[in-house]
Amino acid sequence: MSHAIEIKDFLSTSLAGCAAVLSDLDGCLISGETVLSAVPELFERFGDMLWIVSNNSTDTAVSLSARLAGMGLTIAPGRIFLAGEQTLLRIAAEQPGARIALYAAPPLQDLARELGLIADRKHPEVAVLARDPGFAFRDLRELTAHLHRGLPIWVTNGDASHPGPDGTPEPETGALFAALTSAVPGIVCRQLGKPEPYLLDLALAAAGVRPDQAIFLGDTEGTDGGAADASGVPFVLIARPQPVSQSLLQSVSRGMA
Repeated sequence: MSHAIEIKDFLSTSLAGCAAVLSDLDGCLISGETVLSAVPELFERFGDMLWIVSNNSTDTAVSLSARLAGMGLTIAPGRIFLAGEQTLLRIAAEQPGARIALYAAPPLQDLARELGLIADRKHPEVAVLARDPGFAFRDLRELTAHLHRGLPIWVTNGDASHPGPDGTPEPETGALFAALTSAVPGIVCRQLGKPEPYLLDLALAAAGVRPDQAIFLGDTEGTDGGAADASGVPFVLIARPQPVSQSLLQSVSRGMA
């Protein structure tokens, strides 16, 4: 087990030779709509060296960039790599115009249409399961029937949960997939999310740096640490800090302006 450190302690370390700082999102930078302590300073110090690599499968890079901006954190969409968005991009590249049974939040539904993928839950060629807050029993029954008939499925990430603002687990895509596997044992899925190295490799390529020139911050040793190991990127396990008060965040944001 690696020793976990807080963001404030990471900020005091020397990063000689480091050209890119990759970071997970939930539990490292934010929790829900709350910015975690020392994160504004992290954004201020590293600026264009900072990249977000997350199993988030609710947002797109554009919607997440806008959401973070509303929380006082500025990062361009081009420096955000998300499991849900990248899954749809991969499907569109491999199967242009595919008919998909997509179980996902509105931002991913909109992206699928923009990519030319056709929403079809009656006669799909492939199913895609993301973190869908509106997922209901009828969706579970419908998707179970598709998988029972052998429909291939992409699962954006295997995380069972991510931490809420008070530490309470928030159900994730993996929890929905667990319900499916209990109904249809032995399901084989395709997945790009961590601990697969795919998202980190995309970020490294976009940053134009070698794995040994980067560092990855994550709050889970198995998921984040596993992806870092697979990509050859040095890993720092981040302890989940207490949320920063909104008044303090506003004060820091004014100071950065």
